[in-house]
This record gives sequence, C-alpha cells and structure tokens, in this order.
Amino acid sequence: MIRRMSLILTLLAGAVTAAAQIVAPSTDVLGAHLNYGRGCAACHSPHSGAFGNGKAQSADPSSGVAALWGEDVSGLYGKTLATGGGSFVEVLPTTMSAATPDVAGMLTCLSCHDGNYAQTAMMKNKVYEALPSTYGTANSIPTLIGSNGNYLNEHPVGLNATVTCGTSTAWDCTQINGTIVMKGPNSSKFVSNYGFFVQLGNYNNTSVVVCTTCHDPHVMNVVKVTNGSTSGLPSGTYSTMFFLRAPYNPNDTNPLSNQTAQFCRQCHADKSNEVNGSTARTVF
Repeated sequence: MIRRMSLILTLLAGAVTAAAQIVAPSTDVLGAHLNYGRGCAACHSPHSGAFGNGKAQSADPSSGVAALWGEDVSGLYGKTLATGGGSFVEVLPTTMSAATPDVAGMLTCLSCHDGNYAQTAMMKNKVYEALPSTYGTANSIPTLIGSNGNYLNEHPVGLNATVTCGTSTAWDCTQINGTIVMKGPNSSKFVSNYGFFVQLGNYNNTSVVVCTTCHDPHVMNVVKVTNGSTSGLPSGTYSTMFFLRAPYNPNDTNPLSNQTAQFCRQCHADKSNEVNGSTARTVF
C-alpha cells in the first residue's frame, strides 16, 4: 500500500511538472523587439553602425563596433548613473570600443530604454505585454528608465554591482575568474530545484550585474530548458515575461506558484528555501 501511494505521488508530481511546460507561442519570440515589423535591423546595422541605420547624430568612430549596434549611444557616453538608492554608481563607457561588459550589456539597452539622456529613442514608454491580474492597474508600466532624472529607484547595475559567494546573503558557490559555479550544498540544490539562468558580466575577474544578466533581448515570452543546462527542471519550453531568461510566469493560476520568486533567488540566496531550511522546490 505504501509503495502504491508513493508511485501515485510520483506520478502526480510528474503531472504538475508537465503542466508547467507550454507549447511554444504562435507569436514571434522577438515580441516587442520586432519593432513594428522592422525586426533585427531596428537595433543592429550590418554596415556602418548607426550611420547605416540612419540614426547617427554624432560623428562617433566606434559606432557599431559592439554587436553591430545601429543606435546612436553617444549621448550616454561617460554619464554617471547612481542606482539602488545611490548605493551603486556606474560611470558609463566613453566609447563602444571599451572592452567592458557594460558596453553590450548596458549601453546598447539604454540607447532605447533610457528616458533621461537618450530621449530621442523610438520607445513609446509602455509595456508591450498584456499584464496579468497580479499586477496593479493604476498606471501603465513604463519601458523607459531614469526618466525622472535619476536611477535611484532602479535595480543595482554596472561594474560596481558585483555578485559574490560565501557571504551571509550570497550562495555557497565558488567564483572562478569571474564565473559563478553553483556547487555548494545549498547552491547545487537550488540549481536542481530551479536552475541558474542569469548571465553575469565579467569585469576584472569579478561577476557583475548588467541589463543582459536578467534579460535576453532576443526572446520575450519563452525559455527553453534542455538536458545538460544549468537547471534541474525537466526539458521543455516554459513561459516567461519581460524578456527574462528563466521561467517567470505571474499568469500562473496556482496560488502556491513560486517560480517568479525563484527567478530573484538566483542571486538573492538569503531569500531562498534552500538557505532557510525549507524543502519546497519550484512550484508551477
């Protein structure tokens, strides 16, 4: 009887996991970054950088050097951004040729999503996706940041927003040449329960948070989990939102769903089940 009950529970657990996987949507995975049909060329220029896209507003010799970027980022060069309530300060690069992760990981994003120094960007400052009922409805969620003249209420980002291992708030991981390895008892358990999807920048052999750490600008609404990936979740296609790199679905109707919290816990270990002694895994 006990063995039969164990088998039933195992089958039910498998059914819950299977339900978490979704059929790939019929909409293009670029989502909002289709840019009203222009597609890749709206951001990337195969020739001459911002000049080739007709976006150049200054004679920038480094235009397009990083990622064949086709937007003019010169208005952002050398600007100081204080984020996280002022606890973190980022001085943006002065050229697209700078060999630092905040070039492709921040300058490119801010050339369209900054509302302070890059106000001529094509953004309409309204979120593209249909928001779930779990979000507020008092105002439209913006897509421009810093539009109030500062970045104090933005998540820490930049070369000073470092991610470490072994502190009271961090995972029991190991950092090797700027790469986080989740091999400690708690961190490896978290990878088994959810995964480690974030892509941290590497600056002076230290992991740092940039925009593309959390966001994949090329895939808006789905994330694929495959065998051999840094996740213990079953292989499949999972829902996500806001171009986030991991399963993140606030539309989930299960009131016990914790997948959105799991996304944040990839870096915020002290808020995790594993560090706080709970055996709860990822619930969809």
